[in-house]
Amino acid sequence: MIYVIIGLMSEKFDRIDLHILKLLQADSHQPVQEVADRVGLSKSACHRRIQNLEGRGVITGYAAVLDPAMMGMALRFVVEVRLNGQSEKEMMGFEKAVQGLPEVLECQLMAGQIDYVLRVAVRDVSEYEAFHQRLAQTPGVATVASNLALRTVKPWVGVPIP
Repeated sequence: MIYVIIGLMSEKFDRIDLHILKLLQADSHQPVQEVADRVGLSKSACHRRIQNLEGRGVITGYAAVLDPAMMGMALRFVVEVRLNGQSEKEMMGFEKAVQGLPEVLECQLMAGQIDYVLRVAVRDVSEYEAFHQRLAQTPGVATVASNLALRTVKPWVGVPIP
């Protein structure tokens, strides 16, 4: 499945831009001519609009989204991390360390009781145990709480577009 990654909706869009975004988010492989036909524009006008959306940072990239289980990563965890403190140095150190952990699919800075939430995919329990030990030993980490995801009920398929 292919997704268009769309930035925050902080700007106004006309109905044609929104239609283009819906079409590309559903299938970014479709040719520009097909998108143009569906939104009622010429190919060149549609291409200019897509380039404008990319240039404005609305479309931040195109990616193939892989199924972790099909790639041999059968176990998925949601991991909650609390740091020892909230200093910029501690937070930046943790964020830099997480960038080097290939098991981490996504890391979110949180407001509330937890400092960070990570989505993690691994092959088996022993691989997760090794990951957990590395994460727990990361400077500044106070606690790590692991939650095993049993199945995905609603997968991420893009942002809602009005």
